[in-house]
Amino acid sequence: MGSELQVQPWPGLNRKSNQAWIKLLLLVLLAGVAFRFFVSSSNLGSVLPDYVRQAFLGGAHLSEPSSLESGSEKDLDVEEIDFGDQRTSDAQKDFLQEGRCNLFTGEWVHDPAGPMYTNETCRFIESPQNCMTNGRPDREYLYWKWKPYGCELPAFDAEKFLDSMRNKSWALIGDSILRNHVQSMLCLLSRIEDPEEVYHDETFKSRRWHFKSHNFTLSLIWSPFLIKADVFENDDGVSTADIELHLDILDKNWTGLYQNFDYVVISTGQWFLKTAIYWDSGKMIGCHYCKGRNLTEVTAGYAFRRALQEVFQFINSSPHRPLVFYRTWTPDHFENGEWWSGGNCNRTKPYKKGDYDGKNIDHLMRKIEIDEFKDAIRLGGSPMRLLDTFDLSVLRPDGHSGPYRTFHPFDEQGRRKPNVVNDCLHWCLPGPIDAWNDILMQMSTTST
Repeated sequence: MGSELQVQPWPGLNRKSNQAWIKLLLLVLLAGVAFRFFVSSSNLGSVLPDYVRQAFLGGAHLSEPSSLESGSEKDLDVEEIDFGDQRTSDAQKDFLQEGRCNLFTGEWVHDPAGPMYTNETCRFIESPQNCMTNGRPDREYLYWKWKPYGCELPAFDAEKFLDSMRNKSWALIGDSILRNHVQSMLCLLSRIEDPEEVYHDETFKSRRWHFKSHNFTLSLIWSPFLIKADVFENDDGVSTADIELHLDILDKNWTGLYQNFDYVVISTGQWFLKTAIYWDSGKMIGCHYCKGRNLTEVTAGYAFRRALQEVFQFINSSPHRPLVFYRTWTPDHFENGEWWSGGNCNRTKPYKKGDYDGKNIDHLMRKIEIDEFKDAIRLGGSPMRLLDTFDLSVLRPDGHSGPYRTFHPFDEQGRRKPNVVNDCLHWCLPGPIDAWNDILMQMSTTST
């Protein structure tokens, strides 16, 4: 034991009997440790509180938290988290002991059944994601489904979802990837009931639909940074001035409506890579990638972290308690350049596990959001779940619009038409993003 444990003789015992007592004590301690390990291994529900397991795994198996796989974030150190007086209900304990698999770790397998909707059966697909209408010639990208290791992920059941969400209200809050996600959800749900659009803003970026027979409301709220932002660019990303971000002020576009929702999917990310001037506490603190300007360089990662801290603090401190899903960073698949420099995404099949795991910036930003999500869970407050779509998304370079964000981007000789830009970030519909809703349904209907 060395100097770590100094054992003093007990009064009334000689040296020999004292050693015997020490040996007996050590045997008892070792037996207790062995028993605790055996019990903990056979009943994982007694080790990891349910709200942490659900938050990170979404009803998944405890042994493989894919949301913490990258970099140094492989293990959620439960011993370092102060769980306070949080208790789990009997239902939650039963859920833990079912040993459900990790919905976020798996592979794409061929699916001869194909998608549940097409561009002809769904009216909600916007032009930049309507790859079939825009002339994409290949169809193989439509015949894959996400298969978690160790279990089957049921396809989205629109009827079951709408029945379970009767008299409820959902909001998807974020950037154009959330808009892409909403289109997928609308296409899936409209197979059962065609909703009525009851609101849109002037730019049609924030919208709301009502499913009358179920009294279910689905809202899309445009807030690409989630914090206050002054943006001066068009839909093609052409700017007339630098973006200005206020890192300590949340965007009222979503905070002003937050109390209206029972379920929230919220995310941000790629917009933070843009050139931007940063303000904090009413002072300009610097700029990210402002060439030729005499401003302090501040990293996009710093702004991303500050924004998430404000978002999670608001969610945890709000007296309103919706079930919140934080969707993780979405990778792009630009090759041979970027959006603005001729990058493309010409692959026609998914990657296999291990072929590709993203760019350095993906892992940097992903680590930041996982760190901040973990801190938010530690602090407690509103129920939150991690909708970890990164792994399944990074394996699908074939699922993007590419040049087919534009209607028939090539002429009769196969030459690219002027001003056609590849989109290797957003997803064709139908396409891989539909799997996000398969997972989201399992997480939300299990939590109700």
